Amino acid sequence: MEGLLNTFTHHTCIIKPFIFNPTTVHNLPLIKLRNGFFTRKLEVGLRRNNCLNLKKESNIRIRRVTEDDEVDDSEEKESEDSVDWESEFLGELDPFGYQAPKKRKKQEKSKVVDDNEGMDWCVRARKVALKSIEARGLASSMEDLIKVKKKKKKGKKKLEKIKKKNKVTDDDLDFDSEDDMKMDDIMGSDMNDLRRKVSMMASGMFEEKREKTMEEFVHRLSQFSGPSNRRKEINLNKDIVDAQTAQEVLEVISEMITAVGKGLSPSPLSPLNIATALHRIAKNMEKVSMVTTHRLAFTRQREMSMLVAIAMTALPECSAQGISNIAWALSKIGGELLYLSEMDRVAEVALTKVGEFNSQNVANVAGAFASMQHSAPDLFSELAKRASDIVHTFQEQELAQVLWAFASLYEPADPLLESLDNAFKDATQFTCCLNKALSNCNENGGVKSSGDADSEGSLSSPVLSFNRDQLGNIAWSYAVLGQMDEIFFSHIWKTISRFEEQRISEQYREDIMFASQVHLVNQCLKLEHPHLQLALSSVLEEKIASAGKTKRFNQKVTSSFQKEVARLLVSTGLDWIREYAVDGYTVDAVLVDKKVAFEIDGPTHFSRNTGVPLGHTMLKRRYIAAAGWNVVSLSHQEWEELQGSFEQLDYLRAILKDYIGGEGSSNIA
Repeated sequence: MEGLLNTFTHHTCIIKPFIFNPTTVHNLPLIKLRNGFFTRKLEVGLRRNNCLNLKKESNIRIRRVTEDDEVDDSEEKESEDSVDWESEFLGELDPFGYQAPKKRKKQEKSKVVDDNEGMDWCVRARKVALKSIEARGLASSMEDLIKVKKKKKKGKKKLEKIKKKNKVTDDDLDFDSEDDMKMDDIMGSDMNDLRRKVSMMASGMFEEKREKTMEEFVHRLSQFSGPSNRRKEINLNKDIVDAQTAQEVLEVISEMITAVGKGLSPSPLSPLNIATALHRIAKNMEKVSMVTTHRLAFTRQREMSMLVAIAMTALPECSAQGISNIAWALSKIGGELLYLSEMDRVAEVALTKVGEFNSQNVANVAGAFASMQHSAPDLFSELAKRASDIVHTFQEQELAQVLWAFASLYEPADPLLESLDNAFKDATQFTCCLNKALSNCNENGGVKSSGDADSEGSLSSPVLSFNRDQLGNIAWSYAVLGQMDEIFFSHIWKTISRFEEQRISEQYREDIMFASQVHLVNQCLKLEHPHLQLALSSVLEEKIASAGKTKRFNQKVTSSFQKEVARLLVSTGLDWIREYAVDGYTVDAVLVDKKVAFEIDGPTHFSRNTGVPLGHTMLKRRYIAAAGWNVVSLSHQEWEELQGSFEQLDYLRAILKDYIGGEGSSNIA
């Protein structure tokens, strides 16, 4: 090899002489610098680590210096398919196989080379040496010396895909991105993999994969049919019950969820414990009267969302009491603002287990749906049948809550009402007690028996002991459902009349609510069922009417939707009167001479999931119609579909055209 190198003629370069050093000629690893400066002084030849490869678009202009003549500025291009040891020798092909051979493209001369010709002396020197080797017929020997065996890369295709995805063009450097070092690409791919993992953990990327992982995690937590550890379940249940605040309950259950997610088996997260955790969270919120904003903030916690998701998965495995507890808890935690899809799920599962419900379960489930303004017609139909079958087991509070729930959602309850008539036919079965004595009334449970036991031990008719608020709710429910001619209602109403001697204060909300309910029911009796002769005495009626009209708890709030519609009503050119009082109700706008009552109904007048009018809205419409007005209602759903004031005004005129001419009888539009 030393003799071979000594045959080279001496060359001179523009920058400095090119000197071959036989001891370093084998040192061929290629390292391309990405900056435009030499890191150290170059003193040997054929070393690649300090060579600067200029931009590949340019046709490198070299000058071959010999003792006799110089080579022309432009040299003949090599063939596009020549990818061999010569390219490796010249540093144009990666000998380690990290980069696939690139076909040379026809390129224009670069002005950079003209300005920095001396900087590329290393490449020119190698080309001079290469031609000298070829002239002496030593090409094959040099090929064996230069060529490096390339190892097959198993992940080559994967690296190429990663490169395509993470290809970065560096405009500030004179290197073509296609010819950059593959080591940089490999390092870049590792960094990109790390970024993707970190991003996925931070919920920044790969949302689909993250959601799938979450679903698998929840599914794993909800495998309740497997083996169980009874002692662990009991200990967890005790910890949940002993927690004093909603946050403490959530911390206890979230720690267990984390442990199960890490592999704790068998899982103590039984359906009973999941339902108990939700129930205790809601109960502790009620205990401190947590405001709505704080409850909503609580539900946004990641641990709370996880708990609700697990509860929804565990529902089919829950008992009737567990379903009841979950439904009640969701209604207290989220109110009418949250858990829409979750309540649909509760209705679906509860429908399959209604036959197992007791009176408390029926009352809690029905009350939960009603307080959330969430309609579930199929479920309520089955609840009415189940309640009629176990009507004798209902306590007073449960019975009042069930009837209120059916009336609030305006769901028919005919089987239940019929059973109540059959079970409580005698007025002596109804007693009343003051609110202060309510605890004493319910000390021994709900439905009690009157009379003595006969020889066979059977008891006579059950007795119901209601307080004032329960009587008001039941009476209002019958009025909403339009069932004031039922026997049970007549007994309830007569029981209310016994409170004539009780003082109704205008300083307490409970008194005002009771007075308002009774006043509306009394007006409905006089308008719709005068033949029943159940109207209150004039003294009690005056007292209740006076309390119901107080402004302390009856402040009228006008929404932006009502203001917008009222403004356009004026544009119709008709003489509208806003906030017109009709007995116990306030109508949004009326045409007195035409007897047209215009109701502007916002979202609170309708079920949140079906858009069906709620019970209090239907009672108001029916009551005003019975008072001789033509009721025209406008819902917010209809209004939101209209675009622009012109289209809205045309719609108002269209729904009013049948009434502004004075024609038509008392109808509800």
